[in-house]
Amino acid sequence: MNRIPTGIEGLDPLIEGGLPEGRSFLVSGATGTGKSIFCTQFIYEGATQFKQPGVYVTLDERPNLLREDMLSFGWDLRKLEDDNLIEIIDGSVAKIGIPSDEQFAMPTGFDLDKLLLEIMRTTRRIGAKRLVIDSLPALGFNYDNTNEVRKAILKLSYMLERTGVTTLMVSEVKESDAGTFSRFGVEEFVVDGVFILHYLGMGSQSNRTLHIRKLRATHHSEDLHPLQITPRGIRIQSVESSFKNV
Repeated sequence: MNRIPTGIEGLDPLIEGGLPEGRSFLVSGATGTGKSIFCTQFIYEGATQFKQPGVYVTLDERPNLLREDMLSFGWDLRKLEDDNLIEIIDGSVAKIGIPSDEQFAMPTGFDLDKLLLEIMRTTRRIGAKRLVIDSLPALGFNYDNTNEVRKAILKLSYMLERTGVTTLMVSEVKESDAGTFSRFGVEEFVVDGVFILHYLGMGSQSNRTLHIRKLRATHHSEDLHPLQITPRGIRIQSVESSFKNV
């Protein structure tokens, strides 16, 4: 099985060197857990370390804000866009009927089929190997029951698998929803792996952790690993090293 190194410091040794190629994975957590940083790092390191072009579909945040935020880690997304190593698809304003000034954007009033078409066009154009969809709840599925949502996410995952890209899909949960892994409660059953990001605040202290809840075809760590957001991006620590630092 071919594997795609994530490039996220400390993560790949926990998952046999990388993610199974061409499959879809869920990155889930509450607000402030580092989901967007995690996914952008996957795209950025893929382009710079491994020369694997990537596509970032942003459905919540405007692309210009994403570019500005990631400069704090030294990640110049604009330069990689100019070099055809990254493309950002703007879907953030299409939902409210406002045209985007981005080169690559979704038409207003988009649906799942339009999104898939734009993703397939863009991945072919730059030969993308990596993809991020941020986020699934922002797609605004207008279905009557969870079975329809599950079918839609399954269709999304299946069509992306046919393109050959390795995909990270972002989902969100509320802090109060303990034991919940996604917004709709079905995403974790459709994808091939689930990464849960936690944020725990106690008094003046705060701690972020990563839990690999599921990863098919992979012997992975089942521990709760400390996650640090450093000036260079996310770093995952082993349980042993975190105890040494206490």
